[in-house]
Amino acid sequence: MVIDNVRIYQPSSQYDENTRYAVDVEEDKITAVYKSPYKGNKNVIDGEGKVLAPSFNDSHMHLLRFGLLKKELDLTEVTSWREMKNLVENHYDEMEEYDWIFGKGFNDAQFDDIDYLLTAKDLSEIQVNSYIYFMHQDGHECVISEQAMDLLRNDKGFEKEPEEFKEKDDHGNWTGRFKDTAVHYIKHHFWGRSVEDAKEAISAAVPYLSEVGVTSVHSDDINFIGSYEKLWQAYTELEQEGKLPIDAQLHHYIFNIDDLHHYLDTSTMRTGDGTDQVKVGAVKIFLDGTQRLFTAAMRNPYPEAPDTQGTLIYSQSELNDMVRTASENNMQVAMHAIGDRAIEQAIEALEQDGVDTSNRRHRIIHAQTLAPDLLRRLTDLKPYIETQPSFLLGEWDKKEKWTPEELVPYCDAFQSLYKAQIPITLSSDLPIGAINPLVSIYTAVNRMDLDGQPPGGWMPQEKLSVDASFSGFYNTPAELEYSEREKGRIEADYQADFILLDQHPKEVAIEEINNIEVVETWHRGKRVYKK
Repeated sequence: MVIDNVRIYQPSSQYDENTRYAVDVEEDKITAVYKSPYKGNKNVIDGEGKVLAPSFNDSHMHLLRFGLLKKELDLTEVTSWREMKNLVENHYDEMEEYDWIFGKGFNDAQFDDIDYLLTAKDLSEIQVNSYIYFMHQDGHECVISEQAMDLLRNDKGFEKEPEEFKEKDDHGNWTGRFKDTAVHYIKHHFWGRSVEDAKEAISAAVPYLSEVGVTSVHSDDINFIGSYEKLWQAYTELEQEGKLPIDAQLHHYIFNIDDLHHYLDTSTMRTGDGTDQVKVGAVKIFLDGTQRLFTAAMRNPYPEAPDTQGTLIYSQSELNDMVRTASENNMQVAMHAIGDRAIEQAIEALEQDGVDTSNRRHRIIHAQTLAPDLLRRLTDLKPYIETQPSFLLGEWDKKEKWTPEELVPYCDAFQSLYKAQIPITLSSDLPIGAINPLVSIYTAVNRMDLDGQPPGGWMPQEKLSVDASFSGFYNTPAELEYSEREKGRIEADYQADFILLDQHPKEVAIEEINNIEVVETWHRGKRVYKK
């Protein structure tokens, strides 16, 4: 099969923007690229002058969580407490005593009928004798019912979670609101799902990926199903059934060194092992929280909350032990670190002898708050940095509330990282950030929101070029999979993962990049989406 009459866009490639090409595909590989028109005997598909480009590889998301939003109770559009209660009661029309009620995506700070944040006391208005768990829109906060808190009070493992992540009232009692790793603990231990539930959720999610040209993902899903074994089974069964139009790297989130030892002792699979489409990803470790909740670990107090510098979840020795143990056992490490103190802690762990950051291709997720000394150390170390540019759409005007004035220019420092040849990926953190990679690329290139604010871009010195931004969704994520010689390029012997675009990325105004449309998506030589 040959897709003829296409232009090719690929950063730093030999393809001329004005030349038409023909791309030869056999089974799941690209076998050759010719000048158009194709003169052979193979079946030809007319590309109608569209722009053929590598499909997108999103290196940081929570695909199962996104699918559950589509399959289960979605609270993302709720604007009042009254509306939220009605939605829950209509969704769960028949409840048995002590059933679980789950909901995801609420943002009670924007409710128009209450001027406070929900607590367990409020949830008793919904169902007195039910376990209730509602997750906040950003995934870093939840509110649960009194009955659910009773389960936690008897759970020894929950005692190890930082007290700062357990909100208390003036009398020292839990309010029912929890933050960061406490949220993950509750999900992991009380929110179990069957393999069939997970398969249905993943199947509900993947058409949305195909529509925006994503054919590879790196996903942290374990907390939404309860065990890595069930997660692995869900993805690989879909692959065997021919119902998985993506490649997936599945991360293993750990709470402590015991979780890591348990995985190493019970599984022989390490990073990169797996099937054709489903591979073991990285060991995922949370080092701090989030800036919205003032729990991201900073080296200075928050300007808007000067009594706090956030929270480090582990001591340096605890983190060093986890990172070293993972490295010694052929496991890649991915560390969530938003505040500059957490990033410093991640750097110290990666600088240990024997960790071999370069060959293991360890990664730091987010790295939103940097400083000159951290940039120097990162330049020497060169771990992979996973960025989420679309976060800036709603956060650019809040940075000065979260970051000391002298460090604001070092927030989301995409160009500084790129210039220092520190490998960076662009990603969504789905469902928190934008699912469409072209929106992330727009934000990286312009550093403005979709209304064009602020004019000229926020901290414009950190804008990325168009080519560098697309590379963050192409070859750099492939490097994290050790598949840079197989994925992320339009060349012979590379996997036939590509998209057709209605416009050439270098021919539209940079302020219009987000308006480029994916008209077809191909995964492993098969068309999985057509507009």
